[in-house]
Amino acid sequence: MLKVIPADDSKMTVPEPGLRRQVMATTEPMMLVRHRMEPGWVGAAHSHPHEQLIYILSGEIALVVDGETYLLHAGDSVMVPGGVVHQASAAVESEVLDVFTPAREDYRL
Repeated sequence: MLKVIPADDSKMTVPEPGLRRQVMATTEPMMLVRHRMEPGWVGAAHSHPHEQLIYILSGEIALVVDGETYLLHAGDSVMVPGGVVHQASAAVESEVLDVFTPAREDYRL
């Protein structure tokens, strides 16, 4: 039997100011996560061992990977390899879907 996870803003957590997160469908090998960013949000530069597929639902984000900046708009997608330093920011309200493989244990509720 399938478990349907509806998008629900009331289920979103606030891991840092300006960023909201909802863990969606997940298994051991992968995890779908919805993120909403407020205008002016700037995330910390970081890396993790997980591959990260990013799909921009709305708005736009600036993504810095290994010192190169990419401006991503609604409908764009990109794959960030595991272990690569990256940083995202949003000048406008934005929403993205992230797929992580393997699943991020630190995101599990």
